Amino acid sequence: MYVEHLSLTGFRSYEQLDTAIEPGITVFVGPNGVGKTNIVEAIGYLATLSSHRVSSDKPLIRFGQDRAIIRGRFVRGTQRTGVEVEINAESGNRARINRANPVRARDAAGILKTVLFAPEDLSLVKGDPSGRRRYLDEVMVSLLPHQTALRADYERVLKQRNALLKSARAAGRFSTGHEATLDVWDQHLAEAGARLLSARLLLVDLLRPHVQRAYKELTDGSKVADIAYVSSVSSTGIAVDDDGAEATHGASADGLRDLELPALTELFVESLLRHRKKELDRGISLVGPHRDELGLLLGGAPVKGYASHGETWSMALALRLASYYLLLEEDHTPGGDPVLILDDVFAELDAQRRTRLAAIVAPAEQVLVTAAVGDDIPAALLGRQIHVTPGALAGSDTETGFSVDAGPDTEAGPTDEHRDLPPDLPLDLPSGEAHA
Repeated sequence: MYVEHLSLTGFRSYEQLDTAIEPGITVFVGPNGVGKTNIVEAIGYLATLSSHRVSSDKPLIRFGQDRAIIRGRFVRGTQRTGVEVEINAESGNRARINRANPVRARDAAGILKTVLFAPEDLSLVKGDPSGRRRYLDEVMVSLLPHQTALRADYERVLKQRNALLKSARAAGRFSTGHEATLDVWDQHLAEAGARLLSARLLLVDLLRPHVQRAYKELTDGSKVADIAYVSSVSSTGIAVDDDGAEATHGASADGLRDLELPALTELFVESLLRHRKKELDRGISLVGPHRDELGLLLGGAPVKGYASHGETWSMALALRLASYYLLLEEDHTPGGDPVLILDDVFAELDAQRRTRLAAIVAPAEQVLVTAAVGDDIPAALLGRQIHVTPGALAGSDTETGFSVDAGPDTEAGPTDEHRDLPPDLPLDLPSGEAHA
């Protein structure tokens, strides 16, 4: 699979950008702040409906505008697919697939598959559990796009239940009405949470051998990497949550793997009842996939707190490579390879890790790389270079035909002109052809 055409309107620093992209290796080179990362961020957003740089969509919209448009045309084997996502500041996002009528944005998730490496990946290992949960959910959506609805359903129920807990806490007492209503929401949360938990447990089992393989390829192989899912549903102890406060966490999810959904749901409800008093005291849900953790191990010891800086980077890269290997393994259709994006990652790595990572990713159908300095790029990835400046993109090896109106990343200002939607990309789809 590869991205053939990209169009941006009101996205980050770009007022308007239209560019063709080729399969193989493409390197975007330019000083920091000129918009290199904005290009690959937009491609990543088309795949996952999220940014690797920010947790909300608002910063993606150019300052002074009320929406951003990302359009992409992808080639998978003999098929071409066009996807448009509109990011709105004041209303829900929406999407169009092959010029059809607008649909929910989440319906476009997973059509394009990408694996993105970035300096932010270090937080996968050193940061809060929320980043590792997000990693699992993004891989899950890439593997099974319909799981987007699963996660959305759980988050909706969780929001409602948290509102009830906060209301009960504010009232200063837990009434009979509160208790009956909470029982109902416990069941809803358990049912949605059990489905999400079951999917994550399966995903971790699928990822584990690939994490071990990737870490071995990136290092001398003297230590074995491993991952383990830790669930709050089977909680028996106390751990530290994302905000530094007490939260319940189990030691292992091994006992949950073989449970059918009804049994897992029942166990979920029992865990909620067991922690009800503490949840009412805090006014927040303490049990569920939103409190779980992905444990990272190296040589049997936790990576966090025990691994060196180099080992930490290798583990972060191994997690990304593992998702790439898994997507390759699970999709045997022609052109099923994910697009690999390496956003300014080589500047963070030593020479040995640069060389090993480059050798692994170079054979992919499409590799997109950003770098501030061309010398940071390993020899294996010295492909077509596109030089990025605040006002232009220029290919050093081939004619690119770019049309760009962009400002620097840090100087994008407001505009009084209201821009209509630009014309659709020329999809040139044969009759009856659609996304796979």
